[in-house]
Amino acid sequence: MQRAYEEVIDFIAGGTTPRNVVTFRPSEASKERVAELLQRKKTSGLSAEENSELEHYLQLEHLMRLAKARAQHHLAA
Repeated sequence: MQRAYEEVIDFIAGGTTPRNVVTFRPSEASKERVAELLQRKKTSGLSAEENSELEHYLQLEHLMRLAKARAQHHLAA
């Protein structure tokens, strides 16, 4: 099983353009995995490994939001 955040890492590592950054969306599988982890964190709790996976994803999501804003600026220039 690929961790949800690895999809973002693969996207970045593959090289990209500002337009691709703006249009990037995580896969349904990644969205479902993150939703599952968030729900379990609220209810039954997560293992240390699962919590680490969720935290990595949330950090990368924040970075992608910043990158999207910067890419949007580059496209407008």
